[in-house]
Amino acid sequence: MSPKTSAMTTAAEAQQALENATSVVERLREVIERETALVHAGEVREAATLGPAKAELAGKFSACGEWLRANATFLLESAPAGCAALKRVDEALHEVLQRNMVVLATAHAISERIVRRLSGDLARQRSPQVYGASGRTTAPEAKHGQPLAISRML
Repeated sequence: MSPKTSAMTTAAEAQQALENATSVVERLREVIERETALVHAGEVREAATLGPAKAELAGKFSACGEWLRANATFLLESAPAGCAALKRVDEALHEVLQRNMVVLATAHAISERIVRRLSGDLARQRSPQVYGASGRTTAPEAKHGQPLAISRML
C-alpha cells in the first residue's frame, strides 16, 4: 500500500485508508513482538533477521501516518469507528514497543558487562603479577593491556 498525496474525498476511501494503516500497524506489532521474544530467549542472530521487515513496515507506518494526519479532519468526520479502531491498535503497538525497548536495553547492558569483564580479565592475565609496596597485587597498567577486538557480526 502506498499512501496518496491528495486529499481524501469519500467515506470509502477514508475507511480503506484506515484499514490499510491498521493492517500495517498490526504487522509491525507482530514483527516487534517476535523480535522481543527472540532477544529475550537469547536468539539474537535470528532476531537480527527481522530488521529488514521491521524497517519496511516502519517506513509504511510513517507514510500512512503522514497521509492520515493530512486528512485527520475528514477521517474523524467520515469514519470515526475506524479512527477509534486504529487508535486502539496504535496503543497496543506502543505497549509492545515499550517491552521491546526494555528487552533490548537489558540485552545491551548484559553484553556490555560481559565485554568489559572479558577485557578486564584479559588485561589482568597479560600484565605482570607482582606485589606493590603495600604488599598487595597491583592493578594492571594500561601499557600492559592489549586492545580487545570484537566482531560486531552476529
